[in-house]
Amino acid sequence: QVQLVESGGGLVQPGGSLRLSCAASGSILIIETMGWYRQAPGKKRELAAMATTGGSTNYADSAKGRFANSRDNAKNTVYLQMNSLKPEDTAVYYCNAQGYDTNGKPFNSWGQGTQVTVSS
Repeated sequence: QVQLVESGGGLVQPGGSLRLSCAASGSILIIETMGWYRQAPGKKRELAAMATTGGSTNYADSAKGRFANSRDNAKNTVYLQMNSLKPEDTAVYYCNAQGYDTNGKPFNSWGQGTQVTVSS
């Protein structure tokens, strides 16, 4: 079983920055993708940023140029640096990791979510 623990959410003013962190633990053989989804009130969960083992990262169009997703593979940790935050970035941000455990079974794990609120 693979567990994800997130930290770093909070309240920030428009134009401000926040950094989210997510650490994976458990019976991990390899993490292939690790990143973030977000869900705003009344909306579907959507991809915010996702990094692959190969080093590429996919971003939501609204996040390009403002968000930076980085991985520390040695620590099984992913970070989301969010700059120039806008009220529409307000959402619960969920960490997601997919890969294989030490038994060779695939996993698709989610964190508990961390609230990000952008408001003056």
